[in-house]
Amino acid sequence: MKSKTKTNSESIEKQLWEAADKMRKNIDAAEYKHIALGLIFLKYISDSFEALHAKINEGKGDYKYADSEDPDEYRGENVFWVPVKARWSHIQTQAKQPTIGKILDKSLEAIERENRTLKGILPKVFSRPNISPSTLGELIDMFSNIALGTDVAKSKDILGKVYEYFLGQFALAEGRKGGQFYTPASIVKLLVEMIEPYKGRVFDPCCGSGGMFVTSEKFIKEHRGKVNNISIYGQESNQTTYRLCRMNLAIRNIDGSQVKWNNDGSFLNNAHPDLKADFILANPPFNDSDWSGKQLENDGRWKYGVPPVGNANFAWVQHFIHHLSPKGVAGFVLSKGSLTSKSSNEDVIRKNIIDAGLVDSIVNLPAKLFLNTQIPACLWFVSNKRHGFNGDRNRTGDILFIDANELGTLINRRTKEFSEEDIGKITGTYHQWRKEGGKYEDLPGFCASVPVEKVKELDYVLSPGRYVGLAEVEDDFNFEERFAELKAEFAAQLKEETKLNKRILKNLSKVKLGK
Repeated sequence: MKSKTKTNSESIEKQLWEAADKMRKNIDAAEYKHIALGLIFLKYISDSFEALHAKINEGKGDYKYADSEDPDEYRGENVFWVPVKARWSHIQTQAKQPTIGKILDKSLEAIERENRTLKGILPKVFSRPNISPSTLGELIDMFSNIALGTDVAKSKDILGKVYEYFLGQFALAEGRKGGQFYTPASIVKLLVEMIEPYKGRVFDPCCGSGGMFVTSEKFIKEHRGKVNNISIYGQESNQTTYRLCRMNLAIRNIDGSQVKWNNDGSFLNNAHPDLKADFILANPPFNDSDWSGKQLENDGRWKYGVPPVGNANFAWVQHFIHHLSPKGVAGFVLSKGSLTSKSSNEDVIRKNIIDAGLVDSIVNLPAKLFLNTQIPACLWFVSNKRHGFNGDRNRTGDILFIDANELGTLINRRTKEFSEEDIGKITGTYHQWRKEGGKYEDLPGFCASVPVEKVKELDYVLSPGRYVGLAEVEDDFNFEERFAELKAEFAAQLKEETKLNKRILKNLSKVKLGK
């Protein structure tokens, strides 16, 4: 079946998703995502390869004496070498074969053999018995109509948009499980635009599918910075999610060599023990009770207090702080309980972090932003450069509280997201507050710059609602006018009720009761 591309204004990624989702049939979304994303990846690296292959064959300029079948020609230009039988042009000719699943798995194995950075990353799942060859053939036909790795497509970041859109849609389809590998794009964008990772080391110790890294790169490009000015470091304990992350980075030519996987996770087996990062972005699991806290009670990272065995929230906070460079800043998601909890030493840890002058800003988030939890959430921003640096003022005596509870728009019955305007309102407020000579003002119900001494008076509670107050509401209520409206409504209802009672009595009089 050839997929017909729509000519309306609908985005290409949305068109592809709708077509691919129809082909899913009875395949579980958790499994299908590896099939669809694996094919997208294969199409992209093959398109990139073929584009350079054609240039080399033309033999012009720098390619005059180049050999189009020499792998080093491609590696020298950061293009993956694709063996003949793994190229999309060959795959397409085999799309209707009953053995297409095995052909795809062998193609991906061959690509991994030839490209060391992809070893163990690609999903060899196509020959599973529950995957229909006809479904694979239809997907191959559909993706064949879209150029993903050509120079034009790369300039428009078509693949990046398709991959990111598919990740988001699969996360929605999987619901709670989807949140384990995907942080909603508007939250990632908000975190990145708050801390502005222009230059230095960017770290995410629970990196999921890599959204924080990808959005950091986008941020740099949008602000005309140099992508090579940042280096990324990450860790992920779920191997399947780690593979999604590495593919996500590979299609954007982002160096993922320092993104590590191990089963033990960041607490038990820290993959970057000596790293001091300039920027930390993270969305760790909320209120995780299974984090091996008992084994780590004497760990050197717990500078501000030993985290409770039954909750990893403040283990994560201290893990982030431990990895900050002397001028580093971190933005991360936590459950809202972290702002007020007084159990199991958490209040002591929070007090010590506040007293150390590390807490820069707290943002309260509205409900329904996250796919995998209904637990109320917030954003923490901690910084080692609050004394004033590079155009920022000295704000060691203040904390900025923002209550974003009224922001966000429902995209379906269960899920909300921030608009560009919402993100701009929050980030603009923070940057004006932070900047030397910034035009910041407290806005009742939304934001307040609060002296640390006042936070201490309120027992080190960090809930924005305690500080921002209530929004000012214009009182345009006219009592006489509203009373007249209610009288008119009541009279109309009374008239209708009288009519209804007469009708009931009339109908009752017609009823004859048997003896």
